[in-house]
Amino acid sequence: MVAHAEIRVVHLGGSKINFREPVITNDSRFLLCASGESVKVYSSSSEECVHDLQGHTDLVSGIVRNPSNHLQVYSCSADGTVRLWDFTDGILIKTFIIGYPIYSIYVSENHGGVVFVVVPMANDKSSELFQLVAVHLPLSGDQEVEARELSAVLCDVSPSGAASFGRKGEYIAAVKGLQLEVFFFKKQKSHRFFLKSGNKKGAKNAFTCVSCHPKEDCIATGHEDGKIRLWRNFNQKKEYTYSTLHWHHGAVNTLQFTPEGTNLLSGGIESVLVQWHYTQEDQKDFLPRLGGAITHIAVSPDGSLFCTSHSDNKITIIQSCVKVSAIIQGLVKGEGVRTDLTIDPRSKALVLNGKPGHLQFYSLHRDKLLYNLDIVQQEYIHEEGLDQFEVVKAAFDTRGDWLATVEERTQKGLELEINLKLWAYDEQTQSFMLNTTVTAPHEDQITAMCFSPSPETTMLVTISFDGHFKAWLLADHSDTKEGASWSCDFVGGYHHLKPGCCCFSADGSLLAVGFQEVVTVWSPSWELLTTLSQPPGAIRDLCFGRLSCSKYLLGTSTKNQLCCWNLLTCSLEWSTPVDVSLLQADPLSENMAAFCSQSGCSDLFVFKPGEPRPIYSQKALCTGKVQRAVFAPRDQMLESCEEHAQWLNRSQLYFFTQHMDLMMFSTKTEEDRLLASSKRLMVDDTVAVTPFYLLLGKHRQQQEALTNPMAERIQLPQGSIAIKELLYTPAHVLPSASFLCSMFVRSLLISSSSASEEKEPVEEEMESEEEDSEGEAELRDARQDLGGSEAWGPGEELGAPALTKAQERELRRVKHFDHSWLSSILEC
Repeated sequence: MVAHAEIRVVHLGGSKINFREPVITNDSRFLLCASGESVKVYSSSSEECVHDLQGHTDLVSGIVRNPSNHLQVYSCSADGTVRLWDFTDGILIKTFIIGYPIYSIYVSENHGGVVFVVVPMANDKSSELFQLVAVHLPLSGDQEVEARELSAVLCDVSPSGAASFGRKGEYIAAVKGLQLEVFFFKKQKSHRFFLKSGNKKGAKNAFTCVSCHPKEDCIATGHEDGKIRLWRNFNQKKEYTYSTLHWHHGAVNTLQFTPEGTNLLSGGIESVLVQWHYTQEDQKDFLPRLGGAITHIAVSPDGSLFCTSHSDNKITIIQSCVKVSAIIQGLVKGEGVRTDLTIDPRSKALVLNGKPGHLQFYSLHRDKLLYNLDIVQQEYIHEEGLDQFEVVKAAFDTRGDWLATVEERTQKGLELEINLKLWAYDEQTQSFMLNTTVTAPHEDQITAMCFSPSPETTMLVTISFDGHFKAWLLADHSDTKEGASWSCDFVGGYHHLKPGCCCFSADGSLLAVGFQEVVTVWSPSWELLTTLSQPPGAIRDLCFGRLSCSKYLLGTSTKNQLCCWNLLTCSLEWSTPVDVSLLQADPLSENMAAFCSQSGCSDLFVFKPGEPRPIYSQKALCTGKVQRAVFAPRDQMLESCEEHAQWLNRSQLYFFTQHMDLMMFSTKTEEDRLLASSKRLMVDDTVAVTPFYLLLGKHRQQQEALTNPMAERIQLPQGSIAIKELLYTPAHVLPSASFLCSMFVRSLLISSSSASEEKEPVEEEMESEEEDSEGEAELRDARQDLGGSEAWGPGEELGAPALTKAQERELRRVKHFDHSWLSSILEC
């Protein structure tokens, strides 16, 4: 996390929820998992996020239940702290400052007041040697406590959490490489067991995971060759034995015993949950086709729920290895983002390639996957080295009615296979339906494509290394998307040069295409208007200015140049020597963001093309190059920001780091608003916060107001506060019952002053009713004197405008006033 004045760079959404083993609560109602710098609490039944526990300032690296309180959990982080949370209320109870980066955490019921954490042997994040240490948590009333009493348990352990406590916490086992080490707490000594690296059959004996039996002295270890070994009699260093189980054809990624030790669960690359019967090792049950490779397995304390984490950033909740009951899907991030980051104009979701052959629509505001769109529409085969179609490009038109995708497949010794697909949005299914498929739209790889923002025509432009750019036009005669047809309207080129990038102006009147070192500008009638040259280097990226800066065209080159041309004079306005890896324009303002690489880090400059100085700059934003970024429109415009943060008022800037972390910029104004809204929100933890629940809750309040009109009149201001304090405050922080009793009883009493205040409006109401009856009688007499008919309604006499009952009542009150004082003044 980087701080700069009022703006911070933070992990917002899309963080890994499969980074560490999740935790299921004792009552199986909630599931907790590490997600970036926070801990997310999900409902195991509705899949909704109930709480987001924020407080850590670096990556959360582990979560465990508090053995002494089933409503609390410990979390550890690379920021060097262990935090104690009340997950039912989302409250941070205490922070223990360790002072070293922490990579894993373990607890045992038999070691009260002690947590075991994995820290580097040197106080440095770059250290490659790690140790398991016991941290004694001091008893203190302060919220932040320093825990400096550390004692080493095991040296040279794996930072990824390959350790497990044995029966009654008497020992702990850890694996790394070809070594199994068991530390006995009573004897204060450890035994190490080694395996050979391999044999003639090609076995890979390296350890991958470990789990200890909860009732017996048995240790299960997983290995790279798919075998599972059950170690026994390991308290004797030379007389140990082990048996072997084998089903997985790839590495065993995770192992977990059930709470009673009757079954052993295993998972790997096959995406199959295997349940081994402990007493009958030949018998096993399978739950196949769970998605991506299984990375972690968790079991609820009562054994009713299983939970598997997957390599595609997904958590699957399973009911006793029988059926899948819920799926929590995070943002899928593979080895890289082949498509650019785009925003769906309809749902405002972030769209990028997800699981193989699909596009994922991810809500940035809810941090939740909306749905996947199958682009390739072929079954994906999980086999290493097999060439299959991949989605490499995606683009939306300005209204979100059309989506264009490009898929490629490269096979050794064969030509590149390319498919261009155009998808129409269907209002009934609320998704995109395939409309047109163009096989081999170009003879070589498609490097870029974009839709024209012009409202007059729907047009797509694609450019390729074959030296051409093509314009695909939607037929004018098709009024509906069902009868729509696409055709190639124009094929262009420039001196047999290869185009690398393209961009439309904001109104769609100009198209700029970069052909190596030359920028060409075209009209809608495909007339070449002008060419722009620049210092040596191929054009890497092009962007038109917006709003008041629409006369400018900006481009970056491979020779570390950022150039700005004035389209009115067709001349170079300015240029600066900077290595811009990515140039992004804000569609709602004149601002542009340039990510620059320098000394192995990325810097950010936000500027307007017509102004010489940047609006905002940030050095050392992150390590490596930023390759993907996007401006996303805000749901609600920010106000009263500082001057240097006003570029974030209308849009939010998201970007991917080199390590595939989705980052965003957060302002202090925005954080204060979110904090205030979170304090106002009071939701029952037993019900998931879904849109249906919020709608139903509002409907219930309206029903109560209608059925009980006296509820608004008779209020107990003291009682409401007291009852809220009593009901919503966690039980472990409440004062004694004797203190609460007197306060609660006083809140139910009604003071005499409030009772007299209630009588006064009743008397006034009775008087007004008597006056109403007198007034109505006088009104009838007046009508009879005028000889009129009673067909006239109230207030319709002699064409007068109708009066409301309240106005008539006020007039009658004025009539009864004593006006004698006015006559005395007039006589004077």
